[in-house]
Amino acid sequence: MVGYAFFQAEKVFSTAPHDASIAYKYVSVIFTATGGGILVPIFINGLPVPLANDYIILALGVAFVIHHYCPVIREVYKISPIFKTLIIVLFETFRCSVVFKLTTTAAAKITPSITSFPLFGPIMCGAIGGCGGAFLPLNKGLDPIKGGLGSPMFTALVGATVLHLYLSTSLSEGCENAAAKARVHMAAYFIFVNICNTFGCNAPQKK
Repeated sequence: MVGYAFFQAEKVFSTAPHDASIAYKYVSVIFTATGGGILVPIFINGLPVPLANDYIILALGVAFVIHHYCPVIREVYKISPIFKTLIIVLFETFRCSVVFKLTTTAAAKITPSITSFPLFGPIMCGAIGGCGGAFLPLNKGLDPIKGGLGSPMFTALVGATVLHLYLSTSLSEGCENAAAKARVHMAAYFIFVNICNTFGCNAPQKK
């Protein structure tokens, strides 16, 4: 959780105005890190994560203190492939747990309409759960997707879609611990994509 908070706080400190107040940066960190956990529970009549889970606020507080009072650690993170890889693994593992929990919780709460299981609702909740911080505060509107889906948005959407369809259909029948195995595969997918994006492992563009 602290690794997840550290990754999110680094994005805020890298993009926030230099003269921004401490309150602005800390609230921005909370919104960025828990945006999906705020929006999705509201959609399904639940309690937003920052209100329900004190651990995440403590983790965000630790990450904020590290970035604000020990900026040298952030500089080490930027230049150290090993440190950066470690934080990515921790971040994506926790993000996977968020997408998994919100997708399965929504699937249990939403009443089916067309099929024997709710189809689009859980997928939307899981996708937003994995990238909802991009839309907070809400005055951003749809600007975060004006140029297309960012990598976290796309991976969250793919992960939630595959997870939900796999667990809700006959695809998972006969598989022991299907939910746990699906969660591991989704975490590996998230980690792989983030590492490729971070270290420039994409195929070169044709000239």
